[in-house]
Amino acid sequence: MVIYSFGLNQVFYIYYVNRKAMVKMSLYRYETHLHTSEASACARVSGAQHARFYKEAGYDGIIVTDHFFNGNCAVDRSLPWEEWVDLFCKGYENAKEEGDRIGLSVFFGWETNFRGTEFLIYGLDKEWLKAHPEILTWSVEEQYERIHADGGFIIHAHPYRIRPYIKEVRLFPEYVDAVEAINVGNNNDEFDRKAAEYARKHSLPTTAGTDAHGYESFLSGVAFSHKLKDIFDYIESIKAGGYELIKPWQPAR
Repeated sequence: MVIYSFGLNQVFYIYYVNRKAMVKMSLYRYETHLHTSEASACARVSGAQHARFYKEAGYDGIIVTDHFFNGNCAVDRSLPWEEWVDLFCKGYENAKEEGDRIGLSVFFGWETNFRGTEFLIYGLDKEWLKAHPEILTWSVEEQYERIHADGGFIIHAHPYRIRPYIKEVRLFPEYVDAVEAINVGNNNDEFDRKAAEYARKHSLPTTAGTDAHGYESFLSGVAFSHKLKDIFDYIESIKAGGYELIKPWQPAR
């Protein structure tokens, strides 16, 4: 585990005005970090509302990453495990239904929390969660081993964020696949700068996301030269490189 790193990493930016890309219109834009009111206690809008907003904003897809059982989750933790998982996935499912209707790709993930250190998990689904209730007992190291064993992908979310619920910065470069180097929810360029340098130091890919909860003034994400087929295409495209991080931009209201 690493505690602090400093410096500046190269990231690629796309600039937008009034919800439309003014350059590189051929790129496909995706939100990678998003919470819904169905499953995240801190979210302000539903999965369907997010889908409509991002479609209007010119995005091609979103990844729903609600706060998991060990984070700021809105689902009653006293429910039986399978029932809990069904309700936890409602935000994604509602976003997916609306996305299918309006032509927006919607993929599934979640955000785990280990005493304030948070990770974005991609590449696994509802049935996998139902089959693994023991996930609640895993350490960071066990999470990496078990998620990887079943084809999942782990990104360290906003690694340098400090908030009342995050008492210290804890880094696990050997137990993640990538680092979120831009997070609009940080509202702090220094947090992002340190995250980018941390990723560079450990030769880890970088990603970007809004950390959307609803009614954000600025948006971010990752852009690709091709339309993503599914969440596995996202994972493989991050591994392969050649994508661009979207610098926070202000959509028209």
